[in-house]
Amino acid sequence: MAGWIFVSTLVLALVAVYRPFGDYLYRVVTGKKNSVAERGVYRLVGVDPGAEQTWGVYARSVLAFSAVSILFLYLFLRVQDKLWLSLGLDALPSHLAWNTAVSFVTNTNWQAYSGESTMGHLVQMSGLAVQNFVSAAVGIAVAVALVRGFAARKSATLGNFWVDLTRIVLRVLLPICVLATIVFMVAGMVQNLSGGADVTTLTGATQHITGGPVASQEAIKELGTNGGGFYNVNAAHPFENPTTWTNWIQLFLILLIPFSMPRVFGRMVGQNRQGYAIAAVMAVLAIASIALTVGFELHGGGTVPQAVGAAMEGKETRFGIPDSATYAAVTTLTSTGAVNSFHDSYTSLGGMMPMVNMMLGEVAPGGVGAGLYGLLILAVITVFVAGLMVGRTPEYLGKKIGAREMKLASLYFLVTPAIVLIGTAAAFATGNNATALNVGPHGLSEVLYAFTSAGNNNGSAFAGITVNTPWWDTALGLAMLLGRFLPIVLVLALAGSLARQKATPESEGTLPTHQPLFVGMVVGVTVVLVALTFLPALALGPLAEGLS
Repeated sequence: MAGWIFVSTLVLALVAVYRPFGDYLYRVVTGKKNSVAERGVYRLVGVDPGAEQTWGVYARSVLAFSAVSILFLYLFLRVQDKLWLSLGLDALPSHLAWNTAVSFVTNTNWQAYSGESTMGHLVQMSGLAVQNFVSAAVGIAVAVALVRGFAARKSATLGNFWVDLTRIVLRVLLPICVLATIVFMVAGMVQNLSGGADVTTLTGATQHITGGPVASQEAIKELGTNGGGFYNVNAAHPFENPTTWTNWIQLFLILLIPFSMPRVFGRMVGQNRQGYAIAAVMAVLAIASIALTVGFELHGGGTVPQAVGAAMEGKETRFGIPDSATYAAVTTLTSTGAVNSFHDSYTSLGGMMPMVNMMLGEVAPGGVGAGLYGLLILAVITVFVAGLMVGRTPEYLGKKIGAREMKLASLYFLVTPAIVLIGTAAAFATGNNATALNVGPHGLSEVLYAFTSAGNNNGSAFAGITVNTPWWDTALGLAMLLGRFLPIVLVLALAGSLARQKATPESEGTLPTHQPLFVGMVVGVTVVLVALTFLPALALGPLAEGLS
């Protein structure tokens, strides 16, 4: 009953904020006036806020900003031992610095290290936390650019990336983060820079471990739907997630922006019902995933769980199975990757669900921005399939979906599966799967999960695998880099193609894309595409383990 109350109140809260918060986001990204702080930022970086950008310029702006961010963060990590507030911790080796820099700039926040014993306060605050803001803002900006492509009529421009980035950070992410930080401090999270006790490691070396600025970083992490945590055990640590109600608040913050983005979409294209349809697709997939994940864990498939009556291994007793499984489902349906339980200890089918959630493309509701543009790509594919069925040129929101649009949408969908499956195969071909804790189907699942998480920019892990080696840091860094920016370029190219079109009037043969039929079709296409792509790999991993 507690689990049902937890989920149902979360759903009701998201329904309540969908319209007001979505309208606020709409005003932020479509407003014409700039605040004093924003004008100061534009002058500082030399940007004309009134200049519109073509899709190519917008894409180059995203890539240039991200490249500079990776370089800066990499250098920051390499000289950590010489910085103020380093706590006496060493600089990161080159392969780990590369992996971490790419991880946080791509909004993945995959951590191949123990946060509290590897990163000093200055790096945590001025390096990683800053990327928690701006990498999330990049995703929202790209989604807004795609929606502008649908809404525009014979236009060559998609807005201004620098304006979108600045407004989203200053007007959306930063204010809510400050409020959430206060709530988390009231709940008992640490917010200080004071020193703690010296802790002697197993090797005899002494390191200085402190509580650190956990509350603010946790607020940033959840609001920006990022993984990563100050502590190695992430949201299972009582300093990061003290109670059941902070667990609820974290999930609410994770879902707040992604579930409100369809409202922005509906307002910008001038049809709120289109936003409701996209939100319905997200809701159907999310509720089904949560129900299956919780159900598999409560069922406790496996010898030991059945013997003791519950699958509590790797879970916090203060959360129990329903809240833990819900957290796992939500944070893998989004590009969060935060964990409050040990996914590697889940039952075989329960552990499969987080992987499936990421394989769906994290579109229910997905990461901030990334979920919306991923689902709109699937909507484009759906109307194309529907057009083939009735023998007419497909169209969506008055835009014809021709050969160019379908090539871009198809490439978008194929990029991430290629990264995941090729990466997994490379790990086994080179013998690097030996770092997995287990052999057999579960060992394959650990490797498959790692590349699924990296390629989809999630950040969670089947943590029974050691990934802090030169090969793994390099391979997963490449997976995160390609999995983030190749889709973004394809999305912006599609947006540019759509923006140049004129509006196509609706006719009797036009597929209504706001009705339950279309919602069901998008859900079906999403599930079928993922099943066709990943079912063989899942059959060798979690499904084989579940049937054994």
